[in-house]
Amino acid sequence: MKIPSYISSLCFSLHATGIEIDACELTQILMRIASSPRTYPTRAWHQLIFTSALPNTLADNLDYAVESLRQTTYKAGPKSYSSRLSQLRTALTKIGLNGFILPRADEHMGEYIPYSAERVSWLTGFTGSFAVLLILADVAVIFVDGRYTNQVVQQVDLDLWKVENFSLKNLTSYLQKYLACRSLAFDPKLHSINTIKQLTTAVQDVGGVMVPLEINPIDELWTNQPYPPFGPVDLLPVTLTGLEAVVKQKLVANTLETYKVDSMILNQLESIAWLLNLRGADIEYTPLPLAYAIINHTGHVKLFLEEAKCKKCLSTILDNKMLSLRPFEDINNEIATLGPDNKIAIDPNYATEWMRRKLKNVGAVIVLASDPCIMFRARKNVVELANTRNAHIRDGVAVIRFLKWLEGNANNTTELGAIEVLEKFRSEIADWRGPSFPPISASGPNCAIVHYRATSRNNRQLYNDNLYLIDSGAQFSDGTTDITRTIAIGEPNQEIQERFTLVLKGHIAIASARFPVGTNGGQLDALARQFLWKAGLDFDHATGHGVGVFLGVHEGPQRIAIANSIPIEAGMILSNEPGYYKPGAYGIRIENLMITVPIPSDNDQVTEMLGFEIISFVPIDRRLIEVSLMTKEEISWFDTYHAEVFATILPHLDPIHQDWLKQATAPLGS
Repeated sequence: MKIPSYISSLCFSLHATGIEIDACELTQILMRIASSPRTYPTRAWHQLIFTSALPNTLADNLDYAVESLRQTTYKAGPKSYSSRLSQLRTALTKIGLNGFILPRADEHMGEYIPYSAERVSWLTGFTGSFAVLLILADVAVIFVDGRYTNQVVQQVDLDLWKVENFSLKNLTSYLQKYLACRSLAFDPKLHSINTIKQLTTAVQDVGGVMVPLEINPIDELWTNQPYPPFGPVDLLPVTLTGLEAVVKQKLVANTLETYKVDSMILNQLESIAWLLNLRGADIEYTPLPLAYAIINHTGHVKLFLEEAKCKKCLSTILDNKMLSLRPFEDINNEIATLGPDNKIAIDPNYATEWMRRKLKNVGAVIVLASDPCIMFRARKNVVELANTRNAHIRDGVAVIRFLKWLEGNANNTTELGAIEVLEKFRSEIADWRGPSFPPISASGPNCAIVHYRATSRNNRQLYNDNLYLIDSGAQFSDGTTDITRTIAIGEPNQEIQERFTLVLKGHIAIASARFPVGTNGGQLDALARQFLWKAGLDFDHATGHGVGVFLGVHEGPQRIAIANSIPIEAGMILSNEPGYYKPGAYGIRIENLMITVPIPSDNDQVTEMLGFEIISFVPIDRRLIEVSLMTKEEISWFDTYHAEVFATILPHLDPIHQDWLKQATAPLGS
């Protein structure tokens, strides 16, 4: 390993303070830190190496060293995408394979993945959170969903890649067209069991064959692939989680008893983090450590997690007598010990095909069953709900400060400049742990790109008589936030006001909905679209998604979406975010988060009813509303919501921001 000279100098400085560390060891650690997301607080990673605070100058130099390494380890290298695709095709030909299918995924099936798993980005340049690549000798296709149809054509070389909207039917038609009597390779660690089952059926129907690979060919071609992440792990107190880990373990064990299995293997990081009250810093935007877990029918957990990441809380973790800690990489050997006498549950939607094959090879009895942690964590307990309410109030203060700032600075800033200001306001809030997803800061026609991401190349100035859309969120130790506001810069025209109002009417319809217990998100979705549909308009994304508590900002299984059939239950947190997007012109979205709550029974009510409690407290731009399109009930809802925003946030603001909030939340028509 080549050791940069500045790291040798750092070692000398550390030795002078009494810290003995080898230059080679320090280089290895710093390179792994550089391959990890930034930590919040920024020096949280220092705890992995040092037991006490360093002198400021030395700490600054360490941070500078990591940033220097990050410039080389985080980047994918020269953007020769044509060469990379050619090399991959050559590698496949050498081993006698006709094609390769690659999702943007890692072995934990999460939305956000380590930098070392960003194979789709390395091969194509596409940076969205969802894509599936199909690489054949005569065609290369990138499948994306409706969120990324604009982004993908801006980022990939269209001479190399054909772009298609993703659906299983669309992908299947390609497989059956190009893979008749041919072979399709796949990495079994990157596909769920159910996905491979569906793909195998499609390929076999035309005489093709699916071929699992031991080594992903991209890992052999990606010469400067980032190191595995190395983020610090924390153990949350019961004051934040509401339940001790041992209690959650017993809840899951009770479910395993109903499954009639000995154990269940968990590979979804959110499930492991929720179950054991752990949080980490291996994954960007979501506070997760890389781990596996095996929980048996008594509730005992074998946790496969790198011990060095747990320096701050190792002894507390091990206080849990129902838990044993193993090295992360030992999961492979552990599965190999689960022979014919073991009945093992795995979730076919999240467990990988690699895991199923390993269990099958050792003769274990495989039971396909849902991961119980998913529903347990979706239904928040009273402590989690109280905490997340508090987090949203603090977040509302930051967003309101930002909107006040924007009002006076809109003509002197850019999309990136606005993000920096909002993040600064959030960083000043207690218990802030970073953004919860890449912020969408979009001006004018960029607002029409649903998952737009401002960069130094496309950064746009905010101009008068345009819209500005800011969709952002934060992670706090006690909650996860996500909020979108569309702001008028200058004077909005009549069309914009009318369409904004149609979106607002759909937002109000969801927010004020009452529905019977057992209702699912698919049944509610049309409430948000009905007013747009009447005008011949629509939007190409879900109306709402589940949200965690200091976990994933996009959390299932509940969603407000046409195809979702999961019943919405009390305690679930959902977003409410209808929109409208006019390509090349403007985009509109209004988003709040809501807690699902029981509705008190009326005297003659025989059906249990649910509704929503709004927990986002930020004004909606009154200048964009065409009041004549709203009913009295909708105006009443709007004014009541603004009164709640005013009452909730006012005590946390200084007099100048109080005056701004009073004007921003004034009743419609006043």
